[in-house]
Order: sequence, then structure tokens, then C-alpha cells
Amino acid sequence: MPKEQSEIDLYISTFPEEVQSKLNEIRDLIKAIVPEATEKMSYQMPTFYLDGNLVHFAGYKNHIGFYPTPSGITAFEEELKKYKYAKGSARFPLDEPLPVELIKKIVQYRLEETQTKNKNKVK
Repeated sequence: MPKEQSEIDLYISTFPEEVQSKLNEIRDLIKAIVPEATEKMSYQMPTFYLDGNLVHFAGYKNHIGFYPTPSGITAFEEELKKYKYAKGSARFPLDEPLPVELIKKIVQYRLEETQTKNKNKVK
């Protein structure tokens, strides 16, 4: 019996092959770092969730959008200088390899930030 496609699988399938490849690469990368995170669609984008939204990503005609919240951008501003970025997003061009090590560091940062924030919440 074929495995049922998730919302994220369906989202990725709507893009050209080249974009699908990058979207799957970033998805697999995040899964490897945070296997316990839940995948869901949020803001019409694939999202990894663990005690809150960790990161979102999305496909576009010329780039992959990566959304690690404003804190995830601010913490890595120096390393993101070669990319277009804004308050809560970075654009990784399709004609370049994904910055795998940078993405790993940002996802790890967001994981630690979310866990710390939740530990400090008054119960």
C-alpha cells in the first residue's frame, strides 16, 4: 500500500524538479538535527515544530526561503551577509548549493532557544 502523502510532500511536489530537490534537502537536514520535531504546514509553509515553531522554509522561482524567526537571523547576521535576508528570513539562491553548515547551526540555535524559553516559563 503506498504511503499517504503529507501536506509537506504535496507542497514540495508542486515545484519544478530543481526546487523539489533543494526543498527535500533542507527538510532532510532539519529532520536529522531535530528528529523529534513535528512537521506541519504553518503560514502556508513547511514548518518544524517542537515546543513552538522552530523554522519554516519555502520554495520560490529563484530561491529557497528559510524562516528561523528574527532571533535566528540576528544571531547569524555575519554569516548571512552573502545572502539576501530580512528580519526573519533568508534567501538561498537556487543556483548555489544550500549552506548546509549554516542551516545546521541556525536550526540548532533555534532548538536551544525554544527549549530554554520553555524551561523558563512559569508553570
